[in-house]
Amino acid sequence: MDSQNFITWNADPIIFTIPEIALPFPISIWGIILSVVAIYFGYKKITPAPVKGKEPSSPPALHFWSLVIGALVVGQLPFLFISSPALESIGPIAPRWYGMMFALAFISGYSIGYKLFLDAGKPQEELDRLLIYVLVATIIGARLGHVFFYEAEFYLRNIHLIPQVWTGGLASHGAAIGIIIAMWLYAKRTAGVTFMWVADRVVPGVAIGGMFIRIGNFFNSEILGMPTDLPWAIIFERIDMLPRHPSMLYEAALCVIVLAVLAWIYFKYNNKPPEGSLFGAFLVMLFSGRFLIEFTKETLADFLQGSLFDMGQLLSIPFVLIGAWLLWKKVNWKKEGAPLRR
Repeated sequence: MDSQNFITWNADPIIFTIPEIALPFPISIWGIILSVVAIYFGYKKITPAPVKGKEPSSPPALHFWSLVIGALVVGQLPFLFISSPALESIGPIAPRWYGMMFALAFISGYSIGYKLFLDAGKPQEELDRLLIYVLVATIIGARLGHVFFYEAEFYLRNIHLIPQVWTGGLASHGAAIGIIIAMWLYAKRTAGVTFMWVADRVVPGVAIGGMFIRIGNFFNSEILGMPTDLPWAIIFERIDMLPRHPSMLYEAALCVIVLAVLAWIYFKYNNKPPEGSLFGAFLVMLFSGRFLIEFTKETLADFLQGSLFDMGQLLSIPFVLIGAWLLWKKVNWKKEGAPLRR
C-alpha cells in the first residue's frame, strides 16, 4: 500500500497551552471550598422571594458579584493564621480536544433534554437533577466498565489506580450500564415518571453525546481500526504509518443516524412517542451498529485475541436483545398521540 494515497492525521490532542503562572501569594484550597459554600448559601439569601404568577427572578448583578468577591476574600482570612494546603501557581493549562468534546456531549444532551422536558410540561429543576445522575453515572460506569471488561487483572493488582480517570480508560458499554442504573434511580425517586419515560428522554441526548465523544477519540488517535487499503482509510501518524479504518468516525456517524431515527419517531407521534419506543430503538440501532463496526477495530481485550468476537461485540449482544424485546413486547405503538402522517 502506498501511504501517499491516504489521508494522514497527526493533530495535536492539546488545543493550546498556557504556561505556569506564579500567584502573588498562596491561595488556600480549604479557603476556596469555604468560599464556594458561602456563595451557595449566600445566593439563596440575595435572591428575591418568588412572586406568585411570575417567573422567579435572579439577584441583581451588583449583589451577586459583591457576594462572590466578598466570599473569596473572607474564605481566605482564617487560613492566614491556620496552616492549610495552598496553591502557589496555576498551570500549565493545556485543555484537550477530548475534554472539550466531552463537555459538548453533555451540553448538547442537556439542550435536547430541555426540549423534551419542556414538551412534556416538566420543570427544568427535574432535568437539572437528572443531569447530575447521568453525569456521575457516565463517568463511574465508563471507568468501571474499562476496569472490569478490559483490564481486570491489572486493576485488581493496582486498585489505587482505578479512580485515576484522567490517565485514560473509559468504556462506552460501562457508561451505558451506568446511565441505565441512574435512570432507574431517578425514576424511582421522582413522582410522575416511569423508567421508560425517562429513558426515552435521555437516549437522544446520549446519541448526540456519543458523536462528540467519538470525535474526541479521533483527535486523540485512539480506538483505532485495523489496517485497510480502502480509499477512505486514514494514517494516524502519531501511532504508525499504516492506513487504518477510522472506526471512531464510523461510530460518530452511527450516532447521528440513531439520533435522526429517534427524532423521526418522536415527531411522527406528535412529541408523544409510545413509552419505551425511543429507548428500544436506541438499543437496537446503536448496539447493532457497534457490533458490526467492531469488526473493523483492533481488539482491546488481550485475553480475546484470536477469538471470533471481541469484548465490544459480546457486550453489545445483550443490549440489542433487550431493545428488540422492548420494541416487540412492551411498546404499545397505538397508545400515544396519533402519527402526523401515514
